[in-house]
Formats: sequence, C-alpha cells, structure tokens
Amino acid sequence: MTTVALVTGASRGIGRSAARALAKAGYHVIAVARSQKALEGLDDEIRKAGGASSLVPMDLKDYDAIDRLGGVIYERWGKLDALFANAGLLGDLMTVADAQPKMFEETFATNVLANQRLIRSMDRLLRGASPPGRALFVTSSVAQAPRPFWSAYGASKAALESMAMSYAQEVGFTGVRVNILDPGATRSVMRAKAFPGEDPMTLKSPDDVAPLVVELLSPEGARHAERVRYDG
Repeated sequence: MTTVALVTGASRGIGRSAARALAKAGYHVIAVARSQKALEGLDDEIRKAGGASSLVPMDLKDYDAIDRLGGVIYERWGKLDALFANAGLLGDLMTVADAQPKMFEETFATNVLANQRLIRSMDRLLRGASPPGRALFVTSSVAQAPRPFWSAYGASKAALESMAMSYAQEVGFTGVRVNILDPGATRSVMRAKAFPGEDPMTLKSPDDVAPLVVELLSPEGARHAERVRYDG
C-alpha cells in the first residue's frame, strides 16, 4: 500500500530536502509550494532517484485550497501517513511599534492560521492511516526566547507551538503522533534574509536536517508531544 506524505514549503530549504528524503524512504510525496517551476525541479530530482511525487502549486493563505487538497487526498488515497508542516514566513525584522499591521497579519496567516487549516483538513486523514499518521511542525528558538525586532516571527511561532501541542494532546488517544521540530541555524533563504552578513557555509545544510524529519514522521516513531531540537 502506498504511504503518503504531505510537505509544505517543499520548493527549497528544509522542505525540499525533506521531500527528497521522504521520497527515498518510500513515501509518495505531495509537495506544496508557491513556485511551480521550483516544484517541477523537485519532481525531477525525486523521479531520477526512483521516487514519486504530486505537485501542488498554491499559496497556503488560500485556505479554501487547503480544504480542497484534503478532499483530493481523501479521494485518491483515503488517508495521510505523514504531514510535514514546514512552510513559514519570516516577516520584517523591526520594532513592535513600527511593524505594519499587514506584515503582522501575513506572518500569522502563514505561520499559524494556515497550519490550523491544515490540521482541520488533514486530521481525519491522519487518523485514517494504518498505523495512524505522524505530524511535524517547524518552529524556532525565538518562540521561547524572544529577541528584539523579531516580534512577528517569534510571536507566530510561539502561537504555532501552543496550537500544535494542544493538537497533540487532543489526538494522543488515536495513535496519531504530533511533534515540533526546532532545526536550529540552517543554511536557507530565510536565514540569509535574517542574517545577511553571515557566512552560510558555517551553517549546517538542509540535507543534514532531513533524516531527523524522516525519523520523526516514521510509522515506527513513538515520540509524541515533544519539542525536538536538532543537535547534530
């Protein structure tokens, strides 16, 4: 039987590396991102390695599209074995007083509200997998250690952590396993935007993090309601 994994933010960074690693592990990967071209490149990589994927170019702020995606997954597979909710938005680094309301709203829309909509749309599919599915949400150290100028990103990740842990407690009896991943400093476009003067080659690559993602999403994975930090 086909095992199915949904990966958001799959076009680059940790999402792209995780999508490739999950495909290599035998999952059919449903890859979600805004860039059709980047997704097509990912699909080529997965297929060359002998894997399989379905591409879903969409903006996660299109919440109705998330609902439709849940319906398509149900019609085709009837279940979802793994959800890697990786997509995130940094927002602008500025003081709380100077932050524009629209920027705050868009950051929360991607980092919190889209993930709630994913949970809402994928919950029954995760419960329908045998064994029940695994869900993994990506966070950051600033969720628990606020720093100046990072209010939009930090507050949205703190809200995400609280929501994901509530969900974990709600579904524990079903066998669905839910965890949060803090990957730490990783070479990515978002990291480069936040730290433009940093040498990216001093950081671990997204490929270093991908095996931990696969492990946490594995049907054999027993960890639940944990905040897991990549420690190398």
